[in-house]
Amino acid sequence: MTFLEELTWRGMIHNLTPGLDQLMEKETVAAYWGIDPTAPSLTVGNLAAGMMLIHLQRHGHKPILLMGGATGMIGDPSGKSEERQLMSVETIQANIGRQKKQLERLFDFSDKPNGAILVNNHDWFKDMPVLAFLRDIGKHLTVNYMQDKDSVKSRMETGISFTEFSYQLIQGYDYVHLYKTYGCKLQLGGSDQWGNITAGIELTRRMCQGEVFAVTCPLLTKSDGTKFGKSEKGNVWLDAELTSPYQFYQFWLNAADDDARKFMRIFTFRTEAEILQLEKEQAEAPHLRTLQKELAKEVTTLVHGEQEYLRAVQASQLLFGEGTQEMLQSLPEKQLLEIFAGVPTTTIPHALLHPDGVDLIEFLATHAGVFTSKGEARRSVSANAVSLNKQKIAQPDYRVSTNDLINNRYILVQKGKRNYHMVIAE
Repeated sequence: MTFLEELTWRGMIHNLTPGLDQLMEKETVAAYWGIDPTAPSLTVGNLAAGMMLIHLQRHGHKPILLMGGATGMIGDPSGKSEERQLMSVETIQANIGRQKKQLERLFDFSDKPNGAILVNNHDWFKDMPVLAFLRDIGKHLTVNYMQDKDSVKSRMETGISFTEFSYQLIQGYDYVHLYKTYGCKLQLGGSDQWGNITAGIELTRRMCQGEVFAVTCPLLTKSDGTKFGKSEKGNVWLDAELTSPYQFYQFWLNAADDDARKFMRIFTFRTEAEILQLEKEQAEAPHLRTLQKELAKEVTTLVHGEQEYLRAVQASQLLFGEGTQEMLQSLPEKQLLEIFAGVPTTTIPHALLHPDGVDLIEFLATHAGVFTSKGEARRSVSANAVSLNKQKIAQPDYRVSTNDLINNRYILVQKGKRNYHMVIAE
């Protein structure tokens, strides 16, 4: 199966310039993906375009990851209704440093012939005189041509600065530079970049008489029409500091069935036969959510590694009634709060729990408010239906003390299987 055949069955092609399949049959192709460094992390939305480049490398071709150190200072008008806020060089370089760590997990940067390379367009733009830019680059594209691009056309009535108007020239020259320096003949990106990419194709043709190509993937939306990559809390980032591996895992685990079928093709390396088998299992037992579990496993492992995936599974087990006291006590405080975010919470004085602690029934009904009365609390404890920190407590005369605190601050009370209450000792 060729690279283009792979993308086709996975539903990952939106636009394609003709002749690319013949080129890739004849030679190893260097291809690039331009990455916007105006945020400290890539998102799962960015990952859709990145997966095309990952598949390209898996098919033996050479990926070039282009960090937009220069273009990030200008701001891409594509999809924007108003002018971007300009960012400092220092901020953009810091963002590039963080994004680079994410990319190193996704690509093979070894010295193999098809090993990935990372470049920054700030390197070739930072010392370019403005007159050289206008004479040697700007003269090759007419204003009419540039104005006809959707990203510019949509802004002509509301206003667009010369800075953003010139963006497609700057991005277009990236293709010229990479063609001349690395023999790059293919650019990959999201469908919203088609106008900028074709400007680069045209500029390369005019400046170098070179024939180069492009493939874009569809911009993804979820089956309910909402923007892909958005959760209730905002973007789903690849950076573990911005979206924890547990939250990342939950994003995929909670995908709707229709979305999971599509995402399995785009974000995993499972074969078509394997995906069809998973879909068959899902149809036969939808309550098991086999497709979502495999999707969450594949993508979390790809982005964060197997160890973080296993930790996310353990955390999910804790939330849904499984797991042990040892697992709960081993959690970092941040992850503990992430897992049980949204459960009822009560704050009590830390002094209440020492030196001798407080009676369990009084703790549950009076201080924590887990039960509405002592009688209800006593009946539940006697029925073996109450746990503290995943440990069943069947003795009504048990005393809750500082020994029960996790991180010297938290007690997780559980009624039945999935009714939780977090007690915080201040």
